[in-house]
Amino acid sequence: MARNRLRNARGVRRRRLAAVTAAGCLALAACGQAENLEEQRGGDDGGGGDGPVELRFTWWGADARGDLTQEVIDLFEEEHPDIRIQPQWTSWESYWDRLNTEAAAGDMPDIIQMDESQIATYGQQGTLRDLGSLDGLDLSGMEDNVLQTGEVDGTLYGAPVGIALHAMAYNPEVLDQAGIEVPDDTTWTWDEFYELAGRVHDELGDEGVHGISFWSLQSANLQNIARQRGEEVFPREGETPISRETIVEFFEQNLELVETGAVPPGDVQTEGVGLSLEQGSFATGEAAFHPLWHTQVQAYVDASGIEMGLLRQPALEPGDHRMVNKASMYWSIAESTDHPEEAATFVDFLLNDPEAARILGVERGVPAIPEIQEVIEPDLGPTGQLSVEFAADLQDEVVPPPQVTPSGASTWSDDYQRIAGEVLFGQITPEDAADQLLGIIEGYQ
Repeated sequence: MARNRLRNARGVRRRRLAAVTAAGCLALAACGQAENLEEQRGGDDGGGGDGPVELRFTWWGADARGDLTQEVIDLFEEEHPDIRIQPQWTSWESYWDRLNTEAAAGDMPDIIQMDESQIATYGQQGTLRDLGSLDGLDLSGMEDNVLQTGEVDGTLYGAPVGIALHAMAYNPEVLDQAGIEVPDDTTWTWDEFYELAGRVHDELGDEGVHGISFWSLQSANLQNIARQRGEEVFPREGETPISRETIVEFFEQNLELVETGAVPPGDVQTEGVGLSLEQGSFATGEAAFHPLWHTQVQAYVDASGIEMGLLRQPALEPGDHRMVNKASMYWSIAESTDHPEEAATFVDFLLNDPEAARILGVERGVPAIPEIQEVIEPDLGPTGQLSVEFAADLQDEVVPPPQVTPSGASTWSDDYQRIAGEVLFGQITPEDAADQLLGIIEGYQ
């Protein structure tokens, strides 16, 4: 039955491809409606006179996120009738263009959903407020190794909404079909992982199955291995920068994985970049393993109907995984807001209110505050509980988080992906790729 189920999953891929354009149009239309919701609601003139204070609140996301967030806004306004929240949301693709324009005009929304790749840029431009200076925002329930992910040069520009760890998801049905047991992730190494991925293709390659899905073009994989070697792509003072040797060996390994069938060839991996999550090889049963931010596993379960599992990242040496917390995203407050105290009250509500937490669940990641994790866990399904428990179990192992992506380096993932693609297609050597990447990293500084 597992084999038939996987074949059925692969069979729907073309139908999903045909449907994606229509679905995308509907989603964009919905986002446009949501952006104008504040106009539909009417309102005051920004909190002047005796009326309630008005705060603009912006985020990116799809319809489901918008619906849940509006439910929380309604709850907040019931409890705080003196504050009104004007929602403003759009897709990821247009979010940053809009926010850049608003920042340049000195008209930033009061509360901003912020990303790790952008927080240093906005913080160092002086557009974000130091959250540590605000009364009414209680962050005492957050562990230091989580809270620190929102700091830039010691200033807290973002309160982590949730945490995610870069993990290895697996499809138990593909592994079973290949005759492979789920590995012991407390001791497994990269060499063992690569060997397992090759075995999957040996057993199932005739059906188009590879061991690992989207691999070579994901910069986080290189960063994980570098960290295990005591190096960082963006080192703080006193930390060791990523070496040419590490980059060369990583790309050489990628080419070997393509040769063994452990990962798909370059054209398939490149095609995968443009596919939606539901269309990718992991969701359609064409890969056994998939590196991801662990909270994303719910989306793959929803897409495939298969209860995926989570494993630690493999290690260079058994047990030395050096995994880190990453903020799924942040709540930031604009420096230009006229109502910092009210904005802090709303952010505090988003982070600490139990009922708000129950509404939001893990949609924006596993809540960053352990007590809130305990509040929502009983209401979650099996995969949601898996995400919460996975993060909780790893907190005794995680190492201090790296610094956030520096200002000016927000194109790092794209730059890496372009160079990695050139290696896969034989356009440049791993040595050339290492020299180019090191030059790009130096140019960010």
